[in-house]
Amino acid sequence: MSLCHTSLNKVNAILLAGGEGTRFKPYTDIVPKPMIPVGVEEKPILEHIICWLKRFGITNYVLLVGYRWKQIRNYFGDGSRHGVSIKYSIDDEVYRGTGGALLKAYKTNVIPEDTAIIWYGDILAPVDVSALIEFHGAEGADATLVVSDKYKVPVGVAHIDSLGNVVELTEKPWLNLYVTIGVLTLEASVLKNVESSLGSAFDIMGDLIPWMIRKGLKVKAFIHKDLWYDVGSLERYVKIDYEKIKHFLCDST
Repeated sequence: MSLCHTSLNKVNAILLAGGEGTRFKPYTDIVPKPMIPVGVEEKPILEHIICWLKRFGITNYVLLVGYRWKQIRNYFGDGSRHGVSIKYSIDDEVYRGTGGALLKAYKTNVIPEDTAIIWYGDILAPVDVSALIEFHGAEGADATLVVSDKYKVPVGVAHIDSLGNVVELTEKPWLNLYVTIGVLTLEASVLKNVESSLGSAFDIMGDLIPWMIRKGLKVKAFIHKDLWYDVGSLERYVKIDYEKIKHFLCDST
């Protein structure tokens, strides 16, 4: 599907919300990680993501759920309370991992063979979704990864000379690296033949995207220069600067 002339309300948003959130224990023994409260109004992470995407006119959502998935369904329902349409695809023992969950949703026709934006359920990032979709369509890409052009190392970095002396120590420096941030667009039709190569249990970023590159499919990079948060652990969660991310959160609308 060419997106150059396609309304964003025709794009499907696929939100990955099935993980167990082991790095958030013991809180995730009770609450699934995508439902962890964020912001002044303490709305779930997942709600902030939906809220952001809805600003760009995206109204069709598929939630890939598993661990304590009924809490997510009971909160969001069919999406009508949020002015969107939500469908669910539940993880099982055959289709495992982020890629397997995506493949199951595709094979059961929950995801149509159209362009989809895939968003990991623990990522807060004010991505310009309109620009991303326009770029993806204009490039004729099979997948477009949203990447940041810098990365803050979470530990100190030592510079060592040939004699083993530490000549400089930089605490948590920013490095000029292109790093993926858990947001991408994908032509869902790519999934048609993936099972014969990758099976039914695989990862999107670790397996599917490298497979696409090896197959010669067109994988592009969309540079995101704003900040972003991977709320994947309790340590990262408590360090969120809500003042810097407030334009992303539902609280500001």
